[in-house]
Amino acid sequence: MSLPGSPHIAYRGRDLFIEDIALADLARRFGTPLYAYSRAAMLAALAGYQRALAGREHLICYAMKANSNLAVLQTFARAGCGFDIVSGGELERVLAAGGDAAKVVFSGVGKTRAEMARALQAGVACFNVESEGELELLSQVALQLGRTARISLRVNPDVDAKTHPYISTGLKGNKFGVAHETALAVYRRAAALPGIEVAGIDCHIGSQITETGPYLDALDRVLDLVEAVESHGIALQHLDLGGGLGITYTDEQPPDAEALVRAMLARIDARGHGQRKILLEPGRSLVGNAGVLLAEVLYLKPGGSKSFCVVDAAMNDLMRPAMYEAWMGIVPCTQRDEPAQTFDVVGPVCESGDWLGRERHLAVRPGDTLAVLSAGAYGMSMASNYNTRGRAAEVLVSGSEAWMIRERETAAELFRGERLLPG
Repeated sequence: MSLPGSPHIAYRGRDLFIEDIALADLARRFGTPLYAYSRAAMLAALAGYQRALAGREHLICYAMKANSNLAVLQTFARAGCGFDIVSGGELERVLAAGGDAAKVVFSGVGKTRAEMARALQAGVACFNVESEGELELLSQVALQLGRTARISLRVNPDVDAKTHPYISTGLKGNKFGVAHETALAVYRRAAALPGIEVAGIDCHIGSQITETGPYLDALDRVLDLVEAVESHGIALQHLDLGGGLGITYTDEQPPDAEALVRAMLARIDARGHGQRKILLEPGRSLVGNAGVLLAEVLYLKPGGSKSFCVVDAAMNDLMRPAMYEAWMGIVPCTQRDEPAQTFDVVGPVCESGDWLGRERHLAVRPGDTLAVLSAGAYGMSMASNYNTRGRAAEVLVSGSEAWMIRERETAAELFRGERLLPG
């Protein structure tokens, strides 16, 4: 039986499988909490973008903030991807995973001088500049190093992505990008600055977008600006269309990646811009439905108004429900032939906000393993050590093989860098 999300995670009889391995077996082998990812699911999601862009000059830059495990990055690098980074640490991860710095775009509103210098020395493809202050500092750093910084301006088109306010990035009230109405003046300043080469234009309006309309609205505004900028003699070689395509957590019906990209390309062609290189920065849509978080049921705790299923995974392992009130599917790894009960699925962290799912109908007993579905994006990458809890282990599955790609943290590792007072 298939579940919402990826066909690579499905029931066979009573057991839930990821590719050709039963998830309950993975939990017994590696322990819980445990993140497990399907390599085939990642590559299948990527293939939709690749099909749409076939025959075009393009670069797909995986937005690695979604999931930055080295083995995940290695998987996408081997498939020909570049990377969208938002910190110096993410650049170091790309290089450690064998990624090509010349296929990296550096986004983010708060790049430091040291991060700029490291990225220039590494030879990143482009900086997505988000403010005039950043542009001026980048010029200074490039001159000091004797380098040239290729830049795009991230333009804020004031388009509503119709998503959660915490992950909407394209409205006037958001911190991201250069306002559409001031972008032309900033481009003219960029063209005049030493150490700066104008390369393109960038737009990213948010995350978990489930409609095509906002993309096309933003694209039209970007193309209007391209035409205005080039009328002043400033050439723009590439269009960076960002990412943000949503996935299915429950009953969402986001557009198919291939169909969405083809619709955007058709709009670009219709307006006479088909010669430009296309950059895309998908993240969640490549990894979200490829992963699950496994947790052991510790206790079933009946209450006056509600009952609780206490598991060994918590908000420090998966922040999305507590932070966004995100709904994520929770199912047993082995189905029981007995009546389901209604539980709030909660973790051990000492916070009332420590919940993974509310009012879930489950037939479970202590010792069973639950799978939180669609947990491949913004799960492990947002995990913390709150309550001095070690972060989960991670495994990557390919067919009938599973590789440990991150070991579980020990308590000693958590305070290794701390020091007691003298005396």
